[in-house]
Amino acid sequence: MLDAVTSSPDIDRLMAEIGRQARAASRPLSFASPDSKNQALNAMADAILARRAHILAENARDLHDVEGTGMLASSIDRLTLTDARIDAMADGIRTIAALADPVGEVIAAWDRPNGLKIERVRTPLGVIGVIFESRPNVTADAGALCLKAGNVAILRCGSDSRRSSQAIHACLVEGLKAAGLPEHAIQLVPVTDRAAVGAMLAGLDGNIDVIVPRGGKSLVARVQSEARVPVFAHLEGICHIYIDGSAKLDMAKDIVVNAKMRRTGVCGAAETLLVDRSVAATHLKPLVDALSAAGCEIRGSGEVLQTIPGLKPAIDEDWSTEYLDAIISIAIVDGVSGAIEHIARYSSHHTEAVIAENPDVAERFFTEIDSAILLHNASTQFADGGEFGMGAEIGIATGKMHARGPVGVEQLTSFKYRVRGSGQIRP
Repeated sequence: MLDAVTSSPDIDRLMAEIGRQARAASRPLSFASPDSKNQALNAMADAILARRAHILAENARDLHDVEGTGMLASSIDRLTLTDARIDAMADGIRTIAALADPVGEVIAAWDRPNGLKIERVRTPLGVIGVIFESRPNVTADAGALCLKAGNVAILRCGSDSRRSSQAIHACLVEGLKAAGLPEHAIQLVPVTDRAAVGAMLAGLDGNIDVIVPRGGKSLVARVQSEARVPVFAHLEGICHIYIDGSAKLDMAKDIVVNAKMRRTGVCGAAETLLVDRSVAATHLKPLVDALSAAGCEIRGSGEVLQTIPGLKPAIDEDWSTEYLDAIISIAIVDGVSGAIEHIARYSSHHTEAVIAENPDVAERFFTEIDSAILLHNASTQFADGGEFGMGAEIGIATGKMHARGPVGVEQLTSFKYRVRGSGQIRP
């Protein structure tokens, strides 16, 4: 069992040792062969399936511990493992193994007039610290993605998922050993004390190169505020769907219900629906009825309430709220221009979708909206690295430096230049 309380000096020593072990594992892992990494990944997937019963039992203990604590339903959903989710975890790892190895890939190459041949090639980032809450599957996703890209991972789960994460982590270590790779290439911090997070944010004496937070707004805000190393993060997913006047109503209903209700607790769940004024009379009520039938609470703007009385009024705060629940805010806008204006004001730059048959509307939406992921005639729930063919993701980055959108294998690399000459000297 993981220790829940440890004195600060003990935690400092523990975390410093984890950092040293990670850095020591980083060099041999950075040039490990693709075959050895893939062998480890497939062995990890095998171990997860073989230990399914144990993982589910440990997850049941985690779920029991949070009963009566007031944890949000969306968080309980993210914490819960099922047979299907364990299968998906193993499948994701196998998909990552099947991807082309990014390390050493030549991104660009060119020759100079003086005969120098220059290449830009992918290299691992080094040691990646991943801090997450409620999501035990992140243990597998993050560990596997980091390994494929030649990076060492230091994982720190929340206290709510500690048993599940520990059970999954044991499978990852088994895979590393099976392939003869350093077992410290993927480490799980064995304490739940918040001081461990502080130590990681300080960089573990220079041994962490990047931090990736996966959790609620307070965790991500703390990481972005305190981290002394680069951070891949988003604060929240306030995702919008715009229904254009050219949209097919049946398609719009299917997409909106899926985008909001498939899983309300994921960051790609739609939180605001915008309807073109030109089709409000024909499209608004069927969309509201479809959402209500699926169990969604509707919060409407004043104009929406005039069209459909009896709905709960939306207040200013609703337009900038990530509900992570079966709630959606709806407004009527003046065409794509109105939708773009609303999104520019309230978006968290995560994911937005346009439902339209007019290709000019879709093109303008794609051109003028600055969010990490934009979709045309598709659900916002596709904002996921697995759905992008990445096998899994460490998270969705909404910043503009280095990585943006799903952070997969390629995004977990940097690059270096290789310059080949034949005796050139600079005049």
